[in-house]
Amino acid sequence: MSVLVRIAPSPTGLLHIGNIRAALFNYLFARKLGGRFMLRLDDTDSTRSSAEYAQAIQRDLSWLGLTWDLFGRQSDRLARYAEVLGELKNKGLVYPCYETQAELDLKRKTLLGRGLPPVYDRAALRLTDADRAARDAQGIKPHWRFKLEHTETVWDDLIQGPKSLPAASLSDPVLVRADGVPLYTFCSVVDDADDGTTHVIRGADHVTNTVVQIQLWQAVTSAPVPIFAHMPLLVSATGLEMSKRLGTLSIASMREEMGIEPMAINALLAKLGTSDPVAPRLSLDELVQEFDMARISHATPKFDLEDLRSMNAKILHLTPFASVLDRLAAQGLESVDETFWKAVRANIEKIADVRNWQRIAQGDYSPVLTEPDFLKEAAALLPLAPWDETTWGTWMDGVKARTGRKGKELFRPLRLALTGLDHGPEMKYFLPAMDRDRVLSVLEQ
Repeated sequence: MSVLVRIAPSPTGLLHIGNIRAALFNYLFARKLGGRFMLRLDDTDSTRSSAEYAQAIQRDLSWLGLTWDLFGRQSDRLARYAEVLGELKNKGLVYPCYETQAELDLKRKTLLGRGLPPVYDRAALRLTDADRAARDAQGIKPHWRFKLEHTETVWDDLIQGPKSLPAASLSDPVLVRADGVPLYTFCSVVDDADDGTTHVIRGADHVTNTVVQIQLWQAVTSAPVPIFAHMPLLVSATGLEMSKRLGTLSIASMREEMGIEPMAINALLAKLGTSDPVAPRLSLDELVQEFDMARISHATPKFDLEDLRSMNAKILHLTPFASVLDRLAAQGLESVDETFWKAVRANIEKIADVRNWQRIAQGDYSPVLTEPDFLKEAAALLPLAPWDETTWGTWMDGVKARTGRKGKELFRPLRLALTGLDHGPEMKYFLPAMDRDRVLSVLEQ
């Protein structure tokens, strides 16, 4: 089987962490099996879709490295959807409905008030030809529903295992609105059939949709039904559903406001909800090799921004200088060289933090002078410039021999004086970035 998977986001907003988890799993699955990954924009609703969001979706996926092999827009295929709808009409598999949204809402509320499931009552099927003709004459445009077979729908889910759901528990789905706009479920099945989609990997909130899509697929094509895989949805660190919070977790905000690295997002999401340990990875290739659908757990994974920040730091601590040149430049840190990067990378959570250490190296900080007499002794032994990675060790050997100090008693007062902090980069790497005259001035204050 030549694997083809897809994601079909709507360009009505920014991609969030939930969208990306689905995209990532599809991407890793396709790459692991030598298949293809498709980006298909669900943009048939022109009143809600925008070119700005379509561009943002492509920008975010590209930034994450989730490059697609195929691209499509559902808005380019309206004629095809109309053609398939005509075929379904000829087969008697769809029927026109004339209820307004207000009437449907009232029916729904009435059923819920009686403790019944809000399933459409198929009232439109009881209309006579004369009833429909009268409504058409009044200019009332119908929406079109697909008539489900009230049988048990079964499939073998790659993640959840054997599934069986009764179609009678669902409303006949609307395929095309009264204004002529085809809806996602319909477009998705037609596209999947035409494209040759082999696997549909998505969140568990789409499980019931599978019943509709399998029946609709069988009505549209004789090709084999795709293999479905439904992964548990993310919840917050406190266990709450994240659907209402996802707007604050857009990929754009993580990149532009939080300074998160793309591989921090990929590495964390690839392992959340799996039996694999969460660990930093520097490339998607590593995640591809490790990906295994069988390792996805049935348990609900928890997403915590603090875990993402921690992953971001761990990845930066391992990232070579060549990989951050462009991002340093984007932060106005072109003057940072490889030696300085190696010195500070283990002490940053995001690229922008390099600026704080650069500021300290340039003397823009408040020295903490705890032992003035000791600092003056150390100043007298300060090696001449230029400095390199051996300078700090040579200097400490001299100070130790002169004062008898060692360990924390030796290093801490000097670190406080030279950085204003009791923690930070290894001084053997950090000292060469500092100006000798400024260091001498601080120690002799």
